[in-house]
Amino acid sequence: MKSILEELYNGNLCPVEQIVPDDPLYRATNHKITEAMSVWRERLTAEEYKQLEELLNLRVQTGAMDLKESFVHGFKLGAALMIEVLAGRCELTKQGE
Repeated sequence: MKSILEELYNGNLCPVEQIVPDDPLYRATNHKITEAMSVWRERLTAEEYKQLEELLNLRVQTGAMDLKESFVHGFKLGAALMIEVLAGRCELTKQGE
């Protein structure tokens, strides 16, 4: 079995492609979005609908940026936690023991 570092180095591990929400409402919410977009496609002119799609694409881009920063922060926090654990520091536990 290859290590996580090897898999990451070889391009076989892409966390963003493996993230699938397990919230039971996820698929239902996506379905509602698809239905709403169909309604807006019928209501708007082709140009207005294109502008709506561009706006939503910008929102997706900012959402992806938020996710990336959350991933980086979480990874750094986890690494810092491991360093603290492996160093044997107990600063955050009961004082004076």
